[in-house]
Amino acid sequence: MASIRQQTKRFHFARFVLLCLFALGSSLTMATETPKYKILQQDGDFEVRQYEPRIVAEVSVDGEMDTATREGFRILAGYIFGDNHNATPQQVTVSAEAPSKIAMTAPVSIEPLEASSSFTTARAWRVEFTMPSQYTMTTLPKPNNPAIRIREIPSRSYTAVRYSGMNTDQRINDETRRLLDWTKAQNLSVSGVPELARYNPPWTLPIFRRNEILLPLRQD
Repeated sequence: MASIRQQTKRFHFARFVLLCLFALGSSLTMATETPKYKILQQDGDFEVRQYEPRIVAEVSVDGEMDTATREGFRILAGYIFGDNHNATPQQVTVSAEAPSKIAMTAPVSIEPLEASSSFTTARAWRVEFTMPSQYTMTTLPKPNNPAIRIREIPSRSYTAVRYSGMNTDQRINDETRRLLDWTKAQNLSVSGVPELARYNPPWTLPIFRRNEILLPLRQD
């Protein structure tokens, strides 16, 4: 009898922990700013989106995708957590070299640097964070690390497919192929390489994760 009670307690505790992790992951995701876009067309998991202009911080990293993602994240996280300086102080009492903490945004995006590469074959990558919309190119703190590039991306259209779960090589390739096929079926032309966007912290349960593949469209 005692054994049954212990098993029941363990079950309820495990369920409680699961719900707490879900709530934490969900609250962090909801509180995090994401790039702004307008949905032009929707078909199940597929969308055509028009993104607003945005500023990104990016770094080029070599290696396999998972290794490059971790290294790119580490470098960019250092920048937003204070490895930077203010080029245009807002007050006289503030030093122009004072570091600033920049709010974390989502997603963390990665794409192959070579147009002929896929997520499986690529060994050179671009990892990027979108900067909070409150900043301009003038007011955004400057990175101390010269490997980090700050650039402004104009308004642009993309097709996108959204899915949950783990980002295995097979899953990424399958979703990319699905998006390519759907994009072609809509008579839309791709101009650029696919981009993988991951929105959630690593402790988020796979079933609750938001992952996306995006394809930039040719501008008329």
